[in-house]
Amino acid sequence: MSDSRPIGLFDSGLGGLTVSREIFNLMPDESIVYFGDTLHAPYGSRRTQELINFADQIIAFLVSCNVKYIVFACNTNSSLSLRVMRKRYSVPMKGLIEPGAKLAVSSTVNKRVGIIATEATVNSRAYQRAINSLNPSVSVFAQAAPLLVPLVEAGMPETREAFEAVCEYTEPLKSADIDTLILGCTHYPFLYEHFRKCLGPEIIFVDPAAATVLESKEDMDSLNMLKRSSKGNPSHRYFVSGDPSDFAFKAEKLGCGRINAERAVLDKS
Repeated sequence: MSDSRPIGLFDSGLGGLTVSREIFNLMPDESIVYFGDTLHAPYGSRRTQELINFADQIIAFLVSCNVKYIVFACNTNSSLSLRVMRKRYSVPMKGLIEPGAKLAVSSTVNKRVGIIATEATVNSRAYQRAINSLNPSVSVFAQAAPLLVPLVEAGMPETREAFEAVCEYTEPLKSADIDTLILGCTHYPFLYEHFRKCLGPEIIFVDPAAATVLESKEDMDSLNMLKRSSKGNPSHRYFVSGDPSDFAFKAEKLGCGRINAERAVLDKS
């Protein structure tokens, strides 16, 4: 049985494109519907109820697009609204936290794991709880990095300013003698070279995106939701709550190819 309906995914903006990239790699025949909530980005300093409201509106929109599965391509919403949304909607959903935590626990040698993420993700302690539930002997060191998402959203990931910000935020983690770092925001892979230069090649970097997409594929396989025929080219649609041309321009600048983005007005009810 083959299910040709698209996979839905959403983020505050451009970061989720690092997750869609993994979908294209692991499930090349699948179609996607992507939503970037650029009107409300960044999410990191938002209140929890605000984020739940945004997620509710976005998921309602994705459901109206007849998606078969939803990937939370945003660590902040994975940590704060996923559980609530699973109770409100019947469509299967996958977040980034648990897959990222599993990968970090299996990767660390000295049992000292760092997390760099938005303020909201760090304050939620979602990664800390997930890691400690898997292995209580792992020490977890979390660092909020509020300037990094705005730098990526502004199309400035390769600037000296971005490099200096990454080095400043990672210094406490370096001092904590971590051997593994979770990039706890989907925008951060766009800054990978800065992280590598600031922390050194001996650090194990964990990007939860690939592990999350792999688990999503396994879920869809068990639910008979995979597109099992390569007939017909996949169709990808990109929606944003802000300026579509700005999103498309920055996505191409970040190396994500040419994207035809559309503006979607969310239901505020």
